Amino acid sequence: MNFSFRRFWHIFVARNWEFLRDKANLGWSFAFPFLMLIGFYFIFGNANNQAAVKVGIFGPQSTVYQQRVAALPQVEAVLQSDLESARDKIAHHKLDLLLDTNQNPPEYWVSETSPKGYLAERLAIDVLSQGERPPVAAHYTRQTLTGTEIPYVEWFFPGLLGMNIMFMAVWGVGYVVVRYRKNGVLKRLATTPLTAFEFLSAQLASRLFLILMSCVILFGGSILMFGFEVRGSWLAVILLTSLGSSALIAMGTLVAARTESEELAGGLLNLMTWPMMLLSEVWFSLEGAPDWVQQVALALPLTHLIRGLRAVMNDGAGLGQVSMHLSVMALMTVIFLGLGAGFFRWQRVS
Repeated sequence: MNFSFRRFWHIFVARNWEFLRDKANLGWSFAFPFLMLIGFYFIFGNANNQAAVKVGIFGPQSTVYQQRVAALPQVEAVLQSDLESARDKIAHHKLDLLLDTNQNPPEYWVSETSPKGYLAERLAIDVLSQGERPPVAAHYTRQTLTGTEIPYVEWFFPGLLGMNIMFMAVWGVGYVVVRYRKNGVLKRLATTPLTAFEFLSAQLASRLFLILMSCVILFGGSILMFGFEVRGSWLAVILLTSLGSSALIAMGTLVAARTESEELAGGLLNLMTWPMMLLSEVWFSLEGAPDWVQQVALALPLTHLIRGLRAVMNDGAGLGQVSMHLSVMALMTVIFLGLGAGFFRWQRVS
């Protein structure tokens, strides 16, 4: 059966009106991210004053130095595979010190504007030098970088935005369609010419429209309240938000396709969302995590959404620099929506 835009449009409009008429749900969808952002602003606004420091190590002797640095109190040693990327992390205060063991003597980099740079030198370089023969700090060449500090609340904002999108996307389709199946709405729709693909694509479009409306309000309010800025391309932000939302909504259709119980749907959706929150860098960076953890994270659409947004908002990336994230999320949208439509069932078994 051919795709009918008229049938698609009717389902799209009906779903939008259903959501907008639920005033409590509508208000909470917009209030929750603001409450989270305000709370984290006051809790972590001065997070840069903490004592612990993070040291990046690059070069052929990185493993040896990692073992020595890791033994120091309040120091986390993280291996780096790319020197330019590691320098950017120093400039943006994601690392407090970078040790390059390619040089002889070893060279280390700190940011002149980092409040932890001096502490990192005292904890790492001075103590490492004491193990040398002779024990002099001159065995290390000091280099400095300057960069724009990214406060934790600005680093966290893309994660908060992604988490809000994830919950609106996955629950807004997965749980709602299961409710439709349970109360007989899908059974009635099954007697019409409406196809599963038209129905699910209309649900996706409706939820995408509502998510983008929520993001506009959240972006505008955050810029006004906290002075946030997008250092890169606004077009990239729009595309990342749109494709990330689409991928997560389509992911929710996998639960909606056949599940009949709202309780089971809730469990499956929690099983889907909580690992994404933990592995997609919503709350903290995976810098230094095991390789297998980072590979699992790359299989999640939320990871690509948040990393893309952080690259644009925090690091000033353009459209080309986040094209990989955009491509992966577009592919995920097609795959998830196709699987959801293919496995979709209109009626309950009993």
